[in-house]
Amino acid sequence: MWFNGLLDLSVTQMILVLLGMTHVTIISVTLYLHRHSAHNSLDLHPALKHFFRFWLWLTTAQNTKEWTAIHRKHHAKCETEDDPHSPVVLGIRKVLLEGAELYADAATPETLERYGQRTPEDWVERNVYSKYKMLGIVLMAVIDLALFGVHGIWMWALQMMWMPVWAAGVINGLGHWFGYRNFECADNARNISPWGIFIGGEELHNNHHTYPNSSKLSRRWYEVDIGWGYIRLFQLFGLATPKGYRPIAHHVPGKQEVDVETVQAIANNRFDIMRQYRKRVMEPVLRQQKALMDEGIRPRYRKLRQLLSREASLIHPREQETLESVLEKHEILRQIYDKSHELQALWRQRGLKPQDKLQALMQWCKEAEASGIRYLEEFAAHLRAYSLRPAS
Repeated sequence: MWFNGLLDLSVTQMILVLLGMTHVTIISVTLYLHRHSAHNSLDLHPALKHFFRFWLWLTTAQNTKEWTAIHRKHHAKCETEDDPHSPVVLGIRKVLLEGAELYADAATPETLERYGQRTPEDWVERNVYSKYKMLGIVLMAVIDLALFGVHGIWMWALQMMWMPVWAAGVINGLGHWFGYRNFECADNARNISPWGIFIGGEELHNNHHTYPNSSKLSRRWYEVDIGWGYIRLFQLFGLATPKGYRPIAHHVPGKQEVDVETVQAIANNRFDIMRQYRKRVMEPVLRQQKALMDEGIRPRYRKLRQLLSREASLIHPREQETLESVLEKHEILRQIYDKSHELQALWRQRGLKPQDKLQALMQWCKEAEASGIRYLEEFAAHLRAYSLRPAS
């Protein structure tokens, strides 16, 4: 009967089909638009690339150049007035509820010209996907009505809502507002969940902003990036080649000499190095000092622990006052805090020659080993053992 469409499915079956189709859309966005087009961290077979382009045209009316340009601008201008969709600047409510509108407003000719390089400009892109952007979703509506009958109306509506809600709202909004941080990158990006399943791995947003050129978004053993699972599957069939997912830093047990390769390895792995510094130095020293703190400070111990390792540019002035008041009273905390910033200066200072960086690292290790702080001494020895990963 025409009322039920050509497939004549039950409601349960239609829901399962809908979830399958929206999942394909999510995978198309994270693999093709995000990891391949925007960040060039993944090579895809031409047939797979075109399938993703065609599917996104049908289900989202997304244009590769627009999406790529806006996302690249987001990384370049993150958490500033020029960021197309920062909840830190615009507020979480606006990004959650008006994410699609913010995307449309950001698609200016200037943005496309500056950030939209190396995106498809072939015949089908010029004459179909870009010229008739809305035709795809109209065609999808016809297909849904034909296959599912009258139920195709709500199935199509949910398909059209899927990306504005999950990508434009949740990832761009909650991904910079709520969650945990593995790494102290220079913006407010957070991992919404350690299990990146529902949004293709994009839930691991802090990991991505820390290592934007990596095709693998999971970083901890307990984190799941389902997009990476698909990449590995496609790789088996010669359809995908991941890039930039293995850090070049390599820890060599027993190595004690600091050399230029040590400096390069530490700079390349700097976010993980600072995470280790927090775990190996800051947290154990802070636990020791907890008993010496004023009664007024102890209730804010957890907050203080966060402030000691937080990216300096993200600390609110009022929080900075709290931090400084504690550091003034506890010299050992001041010492490990200053040493963390001295270490970061190795890769933040521009124009330093490799030999100058080498001398700076050797001096840092020498001072750390003479500090009388056991955890700092051990961390200096840990740094000495870094080198570049041997070519495979």
